[in-house]
Amino acid sequence: MAKYEFKSSPIDLVNPSYDLVVIGAGGTGLSAALQAHELGASVAVFEKNEVLGGNTSKASSGMNAAESLVQFKHGIIDNKADFYQETLKGGGNLNDEAMLSYFVDHAALAIDWLKQYGVELDDLTITGGMSKKRAHRPASMAPVGGYLITGLLKSIEAARIPVFNKTKVVKVLQDEKGKVTGIDIVGPDGRRKVMAKAVILATGGFGASKEIIKKYRPDLEGYKTTNQAGATGDGLILGEEAGAELVQMDFIQVHPTAQTDGEKTFLIGEAVRGEGAILVNKAGQRFINELDTRKVVSAAITGLNEDGAYLIFDQGVRDHVKAVEFYDHIGLVEHGATLEELAGKIGVDAAGLEATVASWNEAVKGQDDQAFGRTTGMDRDISVAPYFAIHIHPAIHYTMGGLHINPETQVLGKDDKVIEGLYAAGEVSGGLHGNNRIGGNSVAETVVFGRQAGIQASKFVRGEN
Repeated sequence: MAKYEFKSSPIDLVNPSYDLVVIGAGGTGLSAALQAHELGASVAVFEKNEVLGGNTSKASSGMNAAESLVQFKHGIIDNKADFYQETLKGGGNLNDEAMLSYFVDHAALAIDWLKQYGVELDDLTITGGMSKKRAHRPASMAPVGGYLITGLLKSIEAARIPVFNKTKVVKVLQDEKGKVTGIDIVGPDGRRKVMAKAVILATGGFGASKEIIKKYRPDLEGYKTTNQAGATGDGLILGEEAGAELVQMDFIQVHPTAQTDGEKTFLIGEAVRGEGAILVNKAGQRFINELDTRKVVSAAITGLNEDGAYLIFDQGVRDHVKAVEFYDHIGLVEHGATLEELAGKIGVDAAGLEATVASWNEAVKGQDDQAFGRTTGMDRDISVAPYFAIHIHPAIHYTMGGLHINPETQVLGKDDKVIEGLYAAGEVSGGLHGNNRIGGNSVAETVVFGRQAGIQASKFVRGEN
């Protein structure tokens, strides 16, 4: 199948004004624009990068939701209360509970909303910190991010919503009372103003900004990042200049499994562990429940002081994670006809690895991991040759802090007063995840709160707020 290519609108087609404008063309911004268009608003999207999709296009595991029709179809009986409590626990009980309630209540609806646009997430996997298969993904088991972005862009194109790339928003315009009136943009033809009654900030986080990382978490200064290069916190700067408050900025997530050996860093998605992979040290031994929260697993890997760890899996696991084909294509995967051969290639004790895999297979057979208490991601053992390994290190992955918003996605100032006409959603905002994001919740957040921003900004434009 030929790769879909979206053609951005020429900058000379920018209108002098729109009902609302969206800054950022990742999953959040595209969802917001599509939802606002549905509600009759005239909308345009502005993206500083040449390539659209943002960090969303790099997501590989799935989109979390509870009590979805897809779960019922797969015979999984889930409930929103568990989803809420497990996300709250994963976030150290520091989540904004009003935002979390809205998120949990609307995630399954977001799955249905995507389906009407041809983005069907009919398969399920599991991520760390979750007790049920809640991570929805395409039936092809392809990485969810690229699939989602492609589907949204096709719908954006069909709706004739203009998307302007290589166009940086440098200021949110406001009147003397602080009410939003538009934006200042710098594009290929220079600087100009675009008027709008509402502005939605959907610019993503700051995981690729060494300066902001150093300011709030100097202990992470030397870490590599899985983020795309444009994740530099632009929306935080725009929001602060407009009077917004920042919250939980020191809550920065380190993802446990990233391949950082080369010039580029590649995220090795949680679905690999969710479908049955294990982590081992140089002695070939497991050292952690691989599907504990990212914070816990990352700390365990760092604590080894062994230059990372190794993700071990077999052909059976590989068959259920299509992203492995990409990892292998770019040279990140070691192969072995036997565990002994694989161990030799990666410099791990062969006897230790063989004993560990044998013990793991017994745990899977009896569904009882006495060693580390793992209860999920145990649908299959590691017994189908060939065998595979990926060398992994923790890397900066997600920034939980950001602009202070309420569940209506309105941006709040330092006095908790709403900045009239300014909305934010996705990773640019803070509060939803607490101090540790659960895998699969970011993709869900982009759609749930992207839609909410589109809805609330449209209401504001209509004068209904």
